[in-house]
Amino acid sequence: MAPLPGAERVRTSLQLYRYLLRCCRLLPEEGARQHYRHAVRQSFKVHADEDDPERIQQIIKRAIEDADWVMNKYKKQK
Repeated sequence: MAPLPGAERVRTSLQLYRYLLRCCRLLPEEGARQHYRHAVRQSFKVHADEDDPERIQQIIKRAIEDADWVMNKYKKQK
């Protein structure tokens, strides 16, 4: 289960970046939104030099799974 519709279409790092920032907008608390936006930006800086397509797809898959976990965590707190 993906946090937002369209997760299955994420294929590039730019698409992933946009997708994750959209997920951040849905978080209920401003502090959480800021925290996760910062974490997304930092992760992209850390992985900016990654050039192995297989590794990039692994990172994308893991990032979407992590976003799903975060969104479910905050959904349960409502």
